[in-house]
Order: sequence, then C-alpha cells, then structure tokens
Amino acid sequence: MLVDFDKLPEESRVWIYQANRSFSKEELEEINSRLRTFLEAWTAHGKDLQAGYSFKYKRFIVIGLNQNLNNATGCSIDASVHFIQELERDYKVDLMDKMNVSFKQGEFVAYKSLKDFKTMAKNRSVSKNTIVFNNLVTNIAEFKENWEVPAKNSWHNRFIN
Repeated sequence: MLVDFDKLPEESRVWIYQANRSFSKEELEEINSRLRTFLEAWTAHGKDLQAGYSFKYKRFIVIGLNQNLNNATGCSIDASVHFIQELERDYKVDLMDKMNVSFKQGEFVAYKSLKDFKTMAKNRSVSKNTIVFNNLVTNIAEFKENWEVPAKNSWHNRFIN
C-alpha cells in the first residue's frame, strides 16, 4: 500500500539506492510511475506493506517501510531488490554498489569509488566538512538527521585526516 513518504513514522525502515549518475526528467517520471505501481502491490506473505518513496537530488531512491503495520520478509525484500535490479537494467544505471561514495561538491553531487574518495581525502580534495551521504542509515529518523552530513559525522570520517 503506497503512502506519502513524509507521512511514514520516524521508526520506518529505509533503503537508499544511489545512482552513479543523475536521472533525466523523463526517467524520473517513468521511475516514479514504476515505483508507485510496485509499492502499491508490495506485500509480505499476502499482507500489504505500507511503504513510500522519495527521490533526492535526481540521484537517490529512498524507500521507506512502516514496519509497525507489517514487517518485510525475505521474499518481500527479494522482490524489492529484483525491482531495483530491473531499474538498473532498464536505465543502464548502477543502484546497488555500496562501495561507492556520493558527496557534495558545491551544488553538485559527486559519485566516486571508495578508492577514489580515499585518494581525494589523502590529497585534501575532500575534508571533514565535506557533505557526504550516509546510505547506511536504517530508519526515517536517522535519514532525516544523519543521511546528509559533514564527513566528520559519518563513517567516511575514517578516511579523512
């Protein structure tokens, strides 16, 4: 059952998928439609899942699930992963690689391999104050408070002098 992402409880579980490029306006419209269709039908053992989604910076797909109503199961999580993999294939984009880092460079969102990010940190091209996206947050409260933060407040801190 699709609900407005902003109306989900703070403890709702989140999954964040970062794209290795920005989506075009047309792609965003298509993906919005496909996300709505998927989440409207998303179930766990025949029970509706109350879920919503949000796009951020034309690059991040954030899916939230109210687990107070029904929990995701292995099968329902697999279904969501398969859905994201379909988007990857259809739009020739990488959404599942967790070994990449997104961060702000001025108004732009940069996307680098972890290795390149470490090199940038060593060369002081990024600092403890660089705004990074912590895609390891697990619920909406963490997403609101700890997703878009200075590197010093994230796991990225270990790479920066």
